[in-house]
Amino acid sequence: MLRLTEIKLPLDHPEGAVQQALCAALGLRAEAVRDITIARRAWDARKRSAILLVYSVDFCVDDEAALLRRAAADKVLARTLIRTPDTSYRPVAQAPARLPARPVVIGTGPCGIFAALILAEMGFRPIILDRGKVVRERTKDTWGLWRRNQLVPESNVQFGEGGAGTFSDGKLWSGIKDPQHLGRKVLTEFVAAGAPEEILYVAKPHIGTFRLVTMVESLRAKIEAMGGEYRFGTKVVDFLVETGRDGQRRMRGVVTESGETIETQHVVLAIGHSARDTFAQLHAAGVFVEAKPFSIGLRIEHPQSIIDRARFGHFAGNPILGAADYKLVHHCANGRSVYSFCMCPGGTVVAAASEPGRLVTNGMSQYSRAERNANAGIVVGITPEVDFPGDPLAGIALQRHWEERAFVAGGSNYCAPAQLVGDFLAGRASTSLGAVVPSYKPGVTPTDLATCLPDFAVAAMREALPAFGKQIRGFDMAEAVMTGVETRTSSPIRIRRDAAFRSVNTLGLYPAGEGAGYAGGIFSAGVDGIRVAEAVGRDMAGLAEAA
Repeated sequence: MLRLTEIKLPLDHPEGAVQQALCAALGLRAEAVRDITIARRAWDARKRSAILLVYSVDFCVDDEAALLRRAAADKVLARTLIRTPDTSYRPVAQAPARLPARPVVIGTGPCGIFAALILAEMGFRPIILDRGKVVRERTKDTWGLWRRNQLVPESNVQFGEGGAGTFSDGKLWSGIKDPQHLGRKVLTEFVAAGAPEEILYVAKPHIGTFRLVTMVESLRAKIEAMGGEYRFGTKVVDFLVETGRDGQRRMRGVVTESGETIETQHVVLAIGHSARDTFAQLHAAGVFVEAKPFSIGLRIEHPQSIIDRARFGHFAGNPILGAADYKLVHHCANGRSVYSFCMCPGGTVVAAASEPGRLVTNGMSQYSRAERNANAGIVVGITPEVDFPGDPLAGIALQRHWEERAFVAGGSNYCAPAQLVGDFLAGRASTSLGAVVPSYKPGVTPTDLATCLPDFAVAAMREALPAFGKQIRGFDMAEAVMTGVETRTSSPIRIRRDAAFRSVNTLGLYPAGEGAGYAGGIFSAGVDGIRVAEAVGRDMAGLAEAA
């Protein structure tokens, strides 16, 4: 099978135009080309007067070698015609008939799910532990915070089946390098679990929260059918590490809050970016943990129609384009960088706290992206050396400090502090809100958000917002609403690992995903879970053979 890329057509092209453009580019009659499938569809909006759809198309012909030879002499075809890459997934190991112990996966976010899935497919029957609840019970608890101001510390936006990504826009793209096409495995498993098939070819696929819930349940059933064992409400409170005669530290098991010891030599640590108590336990157990950069800031909301018009012009509202997104960055005079984070078209700002007395915001969209407002994090990069030096866990203390300030500023009841952009830029507290109705539940309290962030972050954001307004007309509109705070952009720590995906000083411990500092979002976390599971499978199969 061959692939032709960069087929450009008008947004309103008729049915059959893709096949016609393919045949014209190849110089072939329609009957000579068969099995045509769309491999990728993106759009090019650089000229808003003529937005184009850009296709990559897979197809078959009788003599592929001859067509490739002819294309080699054509400058355009030589660049755009390739053999279709093989993206099928093949397990790297197979579990032997007997194993001394089963692998343990801690966490059931996208990283933990795909680590467990791959281990189950290889026959290793993983034990999967999660401190939270199954996804539907967790959803009820999360709505309890949004509707009744009641936080359940072990069951919320951060903790429970599906991970933090369950309450998000469900974005399924990333800039990671993926030469093994592991991302295709993530997407095909999602489609099999109930995601729309279009995620296999659209340039920026997304799912949305409601669909993610049923998909997570489907993946759990698949893992269990292959021998995986889920244990919810099971919090790991200690890691058993043994130092051998060779001086090497090795995993020997984990201890749960109930007092149970689970013996294992292989632990996949997929705990997400908010498991602060577990980070402290790992550090206390001597696992190498280091501080890493992350970002802090606020959520901003505009009417989605303003973003659509700014990005698409008179094409705004076209169903193929959907709700417009954006990606912005500004380098400030004080040396800081301000950028948009986790942009949610047609979505809502959500309460994402996981600890009592602390307030966190995040963004979420449904598959339809049909809500009134667009929202995104506007965040400022911070680094350990400058902003929280010394202790590897100092970034957690910094996050907690500003989350506590936000909690108090919002009224100490999980309502969020909010401010109009015009007031924020003018340096005055908001006493009321305007035309943009904030979506955050359980509610907002107009105030001065400058009290909820460090001075350098406030100064950087005040410089960046007008600059963003020059890129997207209306972005710095006075009645746009900001809510705070956004502190969970990524993990504040990294659990360093070696080339075999193991902790650098604790064999058998496999740090994985966003919490360990190796992913950012659903897609990259799923890919990292696959990579780590493959490393565990190879090691377990090798140990069994050696025995």
